[in-house]
Amino acid sequence: MARDEINAFLGTGTNYQGKLNFQGAVRIDGNFNGEVESEGTLVVGKDACVEGVVRVGQLILSGRIIGEVTSRDKAVLHKTANLQGNLVTPVLVVEEGAVLEGQVTMTSAPAESAETEKEEIS
Repeated sequence: MARDEINAFLGTGTNYQGKLNFQGAVRIDGNFNGEVESEGTLVVGKDACVEGVVRVGQLILSGRIIGEVTSRDKAVLHKTANLQGNLVTPVLVVEEGAVLEGQVTMTSAPAESAETEKEEIS
């Protein structure tokens, strides 16, 4: 992904707490604590730390995430990635050296299965 394709950027040394909603792609190289929600791509740089709930279309992780992650399309964990928590994604790419501590659930369509469960309960 080219740097000019990034819509927003939280640089090194940045600390942010709260809720982040975006379209397109966002790169985090600082510290983020809270909730991230998007249909787009979240890029977490190698020096970044994200704590909280992450629900995105695609995740590209080189840094650290502590929390619950749902990646609707694909999750990529580069060799410097550290994910502590549960991950739900249909496609998972893990480079040698990446650390993943938690439960991984791979389904072909997580959003559809959630809708099916709602229908069965009603």
